[in-house]
Amino acid sequence: MTDRAYLDHAATTPLRPEAREVLVALLDEEAGNPSGTHRAARTARRVVDEARDVVAAALGCRPGEVVFTSGGTESDNLAVAGVHAAQPGVVVCSAIEHHAVLDPVEALGGRVVGVDARGRVDLDALAASLDGSVVLVSVMLANNEIGVVQDLAAVAAVVQEHAPGAVVHTDAVQAFPWLDVAELAAPAHLVSISAHKFGGPQGVGALVVRTGTPLTPLQRGGGQERGRRSGTQNVAGIGAMAAAAAATLRDRDEVVHRVARLRDRLGDALTARLDGVTETAVPLDADGRPDRSGKVAGSCHVCIDGVENEALLFLLDQQGVAASAASSCASGAMDPSHVLAALGVPRERAQGSLRLTLGPTTTEAEVDHAVEVVVRAVERLRGHRR
Repeated sequence: MTDRAYLDHAATTPLRPEAREVLVALLDEEAGNPSGTHRAARTARRVVDEARDVVAAALGCRPGEVVFTSGGTESDNLAVAGVHAAQPGVVVCSAIEHHAVLDPVEALGGRVVGVDARGRVDLDALAASLDGSVVLVSVMLANNEIGVVQDLAAVAAVVQEHAPGAVVHTDAVQAFPWLDVAELAAPAHLVSISAHKFGGPQGVGALVVRTGTPLTPLQRGGGQERGRRSGTQNVAGIGAMAAAAAATLRDRDEVVHRVARLRDRLGDALTARLDGVTETAVPLDADGRPDRSGKVAGSCHVCIDGVENEALLFLLDQQGVAASAASSCASGAMDPSHVLAALGVPRERAQGSLRLTLGPTTTEAEVDHAVEVVVRAVERLRGHRR
């Protein structure tokens, strides 16, 4: 048994050994700026170039289409605002996007498209929102809060029919650890990832900008990344991200299979041992069993009646269980999740939301410890309400 359980991998996944080794080695190297001409600079540039090749292969694009950034938020902002600046018009996104997409879209006066009760984009509503003025449509491949996977090919087909001049962007930050992004995001012109979601370091990410996609840089200066994102590259972070990406691809099938079983064990135990627990975006099949096939393997999101998540998370933390209520960027907010609101989850139920996310390092002992802690905490909170 264990007395700790880290179930917040959707916020940050622990650094992979392969990434740590590269990161430490590069930090110990002689300092060099990739834009320079001397030996140290050439060494740094070679690290960045080789990492670009690895990331491009992992994402199914050409090396020259990879733009290194500081992470998912910058990648998303660059995609939305960069396309709009290059080709002014209307930008569109789904109602359950990460705020790194939703906020720029709303700031630009864009349109937000609804989803169904399972979190899937309403394709009819999407079609109705499109016309010749639309320049970009952004739909995330896998949701950061509830883990729902979108049919990006179907989204792209609707965009092509109703707004053929628009480009498609997908936030694949949460998808990369679990899904074949190279295949599933192939219809997208722009693809965002962030290293610390798949075992790389924090503060580094990438945006795929496929050839011919209109994009105006948000950062100007030294002209790095082919003029699309100026600023000295984070050489050690980029090298470590590439190592983490390669390890993720190597292990992905095994990790998905193993973690999905642990996620099912967690969800089944919570719903069996506690009344008033609903798994978000998980319907029941014909035999009355939960159908989690529409979600990534590491996602277990529940709403628990009769508790408030702020108090619940406090008790979980006291007992060594790391979890969250919503997006890690919004965990301190008092308002219920915009994702759950879009799904039609009542406000009172949404206040009892709990996001438990698993990753490559998750063990059976962690899952079992988390179940015991959550059950005791919920029973304690409900007892105080009586």
